[in-house]
Amino acid sequence: MLLPGVIVTLIYAYGPMAGLVMAFQQFEPLSGFFHSKFVGFDNFKYVFAMPDFKQVLWNTIVIAVIKMVLFLLVPLILALLLNEVTKRWFSRFIQSAVFLPFFLSWTVLGGVIIELFSLSGPVNGLLTGMGLKPIMFMLDNEWFRGIVIGSDVWKGMGYNMIVMLAAITGINATLYEAAEVDGAGRWKQMIHITLPGMAPILILLGVLSLGGILNAGFEQILIMYNPTVYEGADIIDTFVYRLGMFSQQFGPAAAVGLFKSAISLVLVSLTYYAAYKYNNYRIF
Repeated sequence: MLLPGVIVTLIYAYGPMAGLVMAFQQFEPLSGFFHSKFVGFDNFKYVFAMPDFKQVLWNTIVIAVIKMVLFLLVPLILALLLNEVTKRWFSRFIQSAVFLPFFLSWTVLGGVIIELFSLSGPVNGLLTGMGLKPIMFMLDNEWFRGIVIGSDVWKGMGYNMIVMLAAITGINATLYEAAEVDGAGRWKQMIHITLPGMAPILILLGVLSLGGILNAGFEQILIMYNPTVYEGADIIDTFVYRLGMFSQQFGPAAAVGLFKSAISLVLVSLTYYAAYKYNNYRIF
């Protein structure tokens, strides 16, 4: 039963890794991997010396770290609040409403957000109606970065919220009964029972998030951004895309991709080891 999945993974996940050899070549598509000139680490030196690379790396880290924190914090708060709701129909309605954006692609949501925050969009219409000046949200680096982070958290928070609600339902109900007998209110029950009971799933989500700390949302940013906001929104993935597809610099683009993958591997290994050492938690 596992064989089809293993074959697909080998072909589409591990097979393309052979292309990493481009990071050490002056790659020419017509020459291929075997006849392109080997240049060692020259591609890495070239990329790291580019004036835009430091800004791109900084943008990636800032956007990814804020997303990572909010991806844990916002769903956690929502899950804890929904756990206190006594009307089950209302709880189901909120879960469905929050989870719905997760199923929409960024092709759809990106267009909606661009229209909402455009100069003639409803958000600026509201500001104008309040007597304020319209803001060019999609052309301002600071505003655009906030929109990218906020919209991504809004789209994905429903999934983590459902995962956390599942973790809450798995907590032994007798613990709450015992705490209630001892006089603990809902707040103390949440602090001393609910949150410790959710610790394993929170650690798991945190470990998985740290592994992708350099993934700041390629598809989302590619659809929404423009040259005006490159300074504040250009990330490693979009930088690689422009470097490889538009500038035809395949070797340097592969070098940046390899650099990103190596950092991600180190972060995954360290966070997994920390989770195992300090919380005795193992994924496998």
